[in-house]
Amino acid sequence: MPSLDRAKLLIRDVPDFPQPGILFKDITPMLGDSQAFRDVLDSLEERLRGRAIDRIIAIESRGFIFGAPLADRLRIGLSPVRKLGKLPYQTDRIEYALEYGTGVLEAHVDAVRPGERVAIVDDLLATGGTAWAASQLVRKQQGIVAAYLFVVELRFLKGRDRLGGDVDALIDY
Repeated sequence: MPSLDRAKLLIRDVPDFPQPGILFKDITPMLGDSQAFRDVLDSLEERLRGRAIDRIIAIESRGFIFGAPLADRLRIGLSPVRKLGKLPYQTDRIEYALEYGTGVLEAHVDAVRPGERVAIVDDLLATGGTAWAASQLVRKQQGIVAAYLFVVELRFLKGRDRLGGDVDALIDY
């Protein structure tokens, strides 16, 4: 298993972003380091390799950064889940609570085939609201959420409790 020490060291704290009182975990320095980024992708792939996963559901926008190469490595499909009004075709949508407000997520009505087993992938798990909303879109389309996979988890916000099921994160704070 690749070491994630380098990746963790490169994640920086940005206080009061996007609003006062929030300590944002900025992954962009880690993305800019090819070895750290590769180690993260290798670790994500390792978590899903050999499992019965048919599709990656990648959450806008940083989930796309990890979901697309992961789907390619696993040779499975990718479906994006996006913010309101960003997808060009007919969509299913859901409103959900964020740690600092509310949001709306959408997926194309054909993003998941009935019975498909999916892994929901995003950069960060906080309160679990966004991943929970994505899971509801998957279930609406009769898919099965087989796994949730995150690069970073803010454990003190207890997002995994909201999700239940198979939740994994590479780096904990």
